[in-house]
Amino acid sequence: MVKTVFLNTNRLDFDNKLDFSPIAGLTSITKYEASTNEEILDRVEDQNIIITKELPVGRDLITKFPSTVKLICEAGTGYNNIDIATAKEKNIMVCNVPGYSTEAVAELVVTFILNFSKSLSLQQQMIKQGNFINFTKDIQVPNFEVQNKTLGIICGGSIGQQVMKIALVLGMNVLVYNRTPKQWGDPSIQAVSLEELLQKSDFVSIHCPLNENTKYLINKEKLKLMKPTAFIINTSRGQIIKETDLIEALQNKIIAGAALDVQEKEPPEQDNPLFAMENVFLTPHIGWKCLESRQRLINLMANNIASFLQGNPINVVS
Repeated sequence: MVKTVFLNTNRLDFDNKLDFSPIAGLTSITKYEASTNEEILDRVEDQNIIITKELPVGRDLITKFPSTVKLICEAGTGYNNIDIATAKEKNIMVCNVPGYSTEAVAELVVTFILNFSKSLSLQQQMIKQGNFINFTKDIQVPNFEVQNKTLGIICGGSIGQQVMKIALVLGMNVLVYNRTPKQWGDPSIQAVSLEELLQKSDFVSIHCPLNENTKYLINKEKLKLMKPTAFIINTSRGQIIKETDLIEALQNKIIAGAALDVQEKEPPEQDNPLFAMENVFLTPHIGWKCLESRQRLINLMANNIASFLQGNPINVVS
């Protein structure tokens, strides 16, 4: 019987509501809520498949994995936590699960956009502080339509494309920056350079993976290109934005606000200035955490494992 070990189920099944039977029907699965590096080496003994969720699995660990390990399945889209090169040296295949949270993350992006347009968070803060001026006078905070506003998408992958679909329904214009230019076949969607996107967008939404080319892609120089009325949204990876530069830009009103479902360090330190800023939405990496998307992730991981066992692996990233 093929043996599978899931090293950190708490990162995925934190509410104990997920059904693992799609995987259990294929292999013998052992689940651990969390694992230290020392525990990992003990727990992968005699195992054939390892499942991780954003758990760092570096060279120091992979080189010590037993020869029985043939597959590492990352329970998510991003796989920068795994040393792919070392896995290849050990003849261990690595696969990921793209597309499981496309709808959920896109919905979060649009939620941020609509909340910024109506200053909902700021209005609720004012009420809690006993400030009812928006009720006694004409509204004193920004309140505008998103129709005819411009949304800039950095990386038009599956999530970026889902955001585009919703944005077009809302009547927005869309600019897209991809490292590999692509024509979108819709007059409301234009492929542009990163610089043009930042200069012209009212909202900028980041959807690219984290790698050596995208780390700190958004820094002080790039933020200065944006409109002072523009908002930046990051639901991808925190290190794509240089956080100290973003904080400075927000403090100096270089841009109007930011919505960050991911941060450079997760969780952020409690004294992080972003927590105290009225023009910032911070959420604890919740884009993928809907119950529906997490169960979809389990089901798609089962597909990965089944395909691997059949000799026709899918979603291979190594």
